[in-house]
Amino acid sequence: MSSAANTAPLWQPDADRIAAAAVTRFQSWAAERYGAPADGGYAALHRWSVDELDTFWKAVADWFDVRFSTPYETVLADCSMPGAQWFPGATLNYAEHALRTAEDPSRADDPALLYVDETHAPTPVSWSELRRQVGSLAAELRALGVRPGDRVSGYLPNIPQATIALLATAAVGGVWTSCAPDFGARSVLDRFQQVEPVVLFAVDGYRYGGKEHDRTDTVAELRRELPTLRAVVHIPLLGTEAPEGALNWSALTSADTEPVFEQVPFEHPLWVLYSSGTTGLPKAIVQSQGGILLEHFKQIGLHCDLGPEDRFFWYTSTGWMMWNFLVSGLLTGTTVVLYDGSPGYPSTGAQWRVAELTGATLFGTSAAYVMACAKAEVHPARDYDLSRVRCVATTGSPLPPDGFRWLHDEVASDLWIASVSGGTDVCSCFAGAVPTLPVHIGELQAACLGTDLQAWDPQGKPLTNEVGELVVTNPMPSMPVHFWNDPDGSRYHDSYFDTYPGVWRHGDWITITDRGSVVIHGRSDSTLNRQGVRMGSADIYEVVERLPEIRESLVIGLEEPDGGYWMPLFVHLVEGATLDDALRNRVKQAIRTELSPRHVPDEIIEVPGVPHTLTGKRIEVPVKRLLQGTPLTKAVNPGSVDNLELLRFYEALVRSRR
Repeated sequence: MSSAANTAPLWQPDADRIAAAAVTRFQSWAAERYGAPADGGYAALHRWSVDELDTFWKAVADWFDVRFSTPYETVLADCSMPGAQWFPGATLNYAEHALRTAEDPSRADDPALLYVDETHAPTPVSWSELRRQVGSLAAELRALGVRPGDRVSGYLPNIPQATIALLATAAVGGVWTSCAPDFGARSVLDRFQQVEPVVLFAVDGYRYGGKEHDRTDTVAELRRELPTLRAVVHIPLLGTEAPEGALNWSALTSADTEPVFEQVPFEHPLWVLYSSGTTGLPKAIVQSQGGILLEHFKQIGLHCDLGPEDRFFWYTSTGWMMWNFLVSGLLTGTTVVLYDGSPGYPSTGAQWRVAELTGATLFGTSAAYVMACAKAEVHPARDYDLSRVRCVATTGSPLPPDGFRWLHDEVASDLWIASVSGGTDVCSCFAGAVPTLPVHIGELQAACLGTDLQAWDPQGKPLTNEVGELVVTNPMPSMPVHFWNDPDGSRYHDSYFDTYPGVWRHGDWITITDRGSVVIHGRSDSTLNRQGVRMGSADIYEVVERLPEIRESLVIGLEEPDGGYWMPLFVHLVEGATLDDALRNRVKQAIRTELSPRHVPDEIIEVPGVPHTLTGKRIEVPVKRLLQGTPLTKAVNPGSVDNLELLRFYEALVRSRR
């Protein structure tokens, strides 16, 4: 890759926007108090934040007025990875900070939450009402015997009750964990059985795509298969009566009880998130109350630039880390928009309609949704009032260059487009949104504060303007404190630290440009390596899916026993399209001219669909294993896949080739 310095930005913040950004004010304040550089803009601030890690995180805690009920002895007692020790001696509570705005009489009646379902009629929950319900539920959890460290689980869609249950769990020092109700029983049990919850919050069903989906049988199975449960709380989303032995949500949240916030150590577990688990049991990732609190204050308050006047909408489900991140919008006094339903119901433009109805100022979605809107010829600015939307953020997969152009052309020419990348593993971003920097097509703006993000070659040498492994060379507060049921830490160590000792290797290919922006090329464990030239699968998808006939694609590179390399491209066509020689040739020509002649696929094969994880990511490694002859039962964890029948197609393909 050549130097990127001469490329004109797609968007540039004006002087007023830069001056008003919280990160600008933070930099001036930190310069006066903590010796941060007053000049040099974001690049200088970032350099300081990684060179003076302790001082930076102390400044973040002070800037956001983090309430330590007992003081910390030092910021970072041990900076080794894994095993960093943050703020030893400190005690605090995440939920206390999330509900702090309710203490302000002038804000008590403002909406903390705006809930929208497929009827597209927003329902507000005020700050005072949110605090009251959390107080009532926290008292009931204590009465049920829930103690600090006990796990509390939710089988819930993105509804206010899920947010309330999370906050009440955190208030008592419990450990929250959740799955979306479109997960089947096996998928949920693969997750919850690992952590042995004592309480289960569950809906009777959910609505999606204009239909009701009953989940009473699934909940009954969960109750049978989770012997540690002391209580089940019934949330009648479809209006059914509570099953025998279950408690009613309304009864537990009706009291006017002042919340009591258990003061817990900084590293005390807040929640358990799960990896996709495509090739085995999902990893149960434990993150801390203090680590998440600081990381999310930084990310939401400085990078997303959200405050009391904002409305924060991110399309997500409770089975994805972005839901936890969304709830943390409450930390900065921001109104959080909860949407429960299909992203494309009643039409592809539905999410833009929700942004309009709720007055969203930051609208977060997936790159896949943006590209689906482009293909469906949705015109957001023409058809919806998006005058309040300042930023559209995307994650889940890299936003292709055409996605940047489409958002710029179809939403607003003065739109801040924030493509962000991080992971469930840290429940945050390594790189992405910076309100004071320009946006270049196909690039994430910069590495995040406090994150020493680098691209490394196999020998551990940092690269600029070249593709390398995404590594983080210093600890972040939200890195896992451990994995559940990993007593010696070996699974945690092997997941991130086995390639470069003491350095976090995430498993993505990235390029860091000479101006500090970041390009994500896809997962490094499914990289296409032909004749020594490595390319990320995301680069292929971006080119191929620009063709109107192709709905989605999947590319796999297979090292063959004889030293050969087979690279098939699987394509899922739009209705009415035909994979004939003309389309095959257009696909090959697009890859040859726009990417590399070495990465033209050996075969282009039509498939009935592309399999995904339950959080919507393309499944590459398990398909690669199937094509190498691994039986389906060993190649993938069936409970982690959205459509197992699709994988049988790939398995049958192997047999037909033999």
